[in-house]
Amino acid sequence: MGVWELLLVGLVLLFGLCGVLVPGVPGSWLVWAAVLWWALKDPEPIAWAVLVGATAVLLLSQVVRWALPPRRLRRSGATPRMAVCAGTGALAGFVMIPVVGAIPGFLGGIYLCERLRLGRHGDARAAVRTAMRSGGWSVLAELFTCLLIAGAWLGAVIWG
Repeated sequence: MGVWELLLVGLVLLFGLCGVLVPGVPGSWLVWAAVLWWALKDPEPIAWAVLVGATAVLLLSQVVRWALPPRRLRRSGATPRMAVCAGTGALAGFVMIPVVGAIPGFLGGIYLCERLRLGRHGDARAAVRTAMRSGGWSVLAELFTCLLIAGAWLGAVIWG
């Protein structure tokens, strides 16, 4: 697979990661479709292993999301800006502390956004708790899964 095709796959992965944070956009399925495209164009054993792993993790994530309470983020006062901050925090945490850093990064992004908006520590902590109770765990589970898949793809491209 050429460099330009790999860049396009990476771009679809990035759109999928952003789509996780936008209601109505099938972000996790875009991430999976990008890995499928890569595996079909570059039929190496590592590509198929990443595709099988991505499929299994994505299906497990869907089961976990269905078990979590339904999304009620809009009613809790969550804004698109907060979603962007949470996603950026998760991505930064994922890069700083691979895989597990996404969770504190996600929570830190929500906290920072709400701290800047509300101005007080206590209010920002309460907003984080409310957001996570209202469906943030569902978004976090989907985002974490997509970051894991994107990380596996990137690792396979670099070291494969």
